[in-house]
Amino acid sequence: MCGQPGCHHKSDKPVSRSRNWAGPFRKTPGRLVGMGLIRLYQLTLSGFIGNSCRHIPTCSEYGYEAIARHGLWSGGWLSLFRVARCGPGGTSGYDGVPESLRSVRYWQLWKLWTVGKHKG
Repeated sequence: MCGQPGCHHKSDKPVSRSRNWAGPFRKTPGRLVGMGLIRLYQLTLSGFIGNSCRHIPTCSEYGYEAIARHGLWSGGWLSLFRVARCGPGGTSGYDGVPESLRSVRYWQLWKLWTVGKHKG
């Protein structure tokens, strides 16, 4: 269950060792490209830019999950708005990706800004 070394718990599910979202999603070309770019950033530039993220999950983890769940268009905009909220005077704390965007149309970008806002 816990996946720690020396743990003897029995579990049916494999333990994910990745920091990114491992849930099910449709593997469309746009999603794979977007997630690939974010993963490339995580492996190359993320270590140089610094570990001073104000949110949980980090912006790159948020972007990876948002694109996996909601596609490149909506997930990309959610990610961009999240990075904008990380600046000075922005929010902090837990800010998870919304489960669904049923009330948001693809052209209503201002609603994506309010959907992703941290409420607390």
